[in-house]
Amino acid sequence: MLDPDITKTLRELVLITPGFLMAITVHEYCHGYIAYRLGDPTAKMAGRLTFNPLSHLDPFGTLALVLTRMIGWAKPVPVNPQYLKNPLRDMLWISLGGPAANLLCAIALVMLLKVISVVGMSSYGSPVSEFFLVPLFRIVGFGITINVVLAIFNLIPIPPLDGFSVLKGLLPREMAYKIEYIEPYGFMLLLALLLTGVVSFIIAPPIVAVENLLLRLL
Repeated sequence: MLDPDITKTLRELVLITPGFLMAITVHEYCHGYIAYRLGDPTAKMAGRLTFNPLSHLDPFGTLALVLTRMIGWAKPVPVNPQYLKNPLRDMLWISLGGPAANLLCAIALVMLLKVISVVGMSSYGSPVSEFFLVPLFRIVGFGITINVVLAIFNLIPIPPLDGFSVLKGLLPREMAYKIEYIEPYGFMLLLALLLTGVVSFIIAPPIVAVENLLLRLL
């Protein structure tokens, strides 16, 4: 017989995995698609313009999901700025594509949650509701949260997150190039902020605000 803690962990992973796979897939696909539309075929040639989540999975990002049961990441879509007419401006739009896709997914999942709620109320107490609609409701609910978390987390202006490229695209050209010196240290800085809880402190309020706004659609 499985240990209750292991059973609980496995149950949670089953519930969050669909939302996680959806979130990272649309996030990376949209990065690659926008880059392709702006003249960079790198993602397409690398086979990353696909909705197959296996093409986007990152071993460490998947392990992080297993350990935290909320946060994980995918392999970054390759982008070659040399193909872009205006690298700073174009990278801004490419970087915004991922978070924007996640927010649109969250909205779509809220609509699906509304449908499930209506169907569930009409079939309350039935086997269909207990064994199918209730788990589906939780899967979709986790999917909403994961998409919102991924969108807001990636907008933090620290390399290698999307927010850093967005920041560079908004700054004057000279200043944008000056802040590039922190890129080699970005991952260590981000890791330090994650371990100290600073990232959670920063992103928790906007995550709650966005989720509350979306749930008002129900």
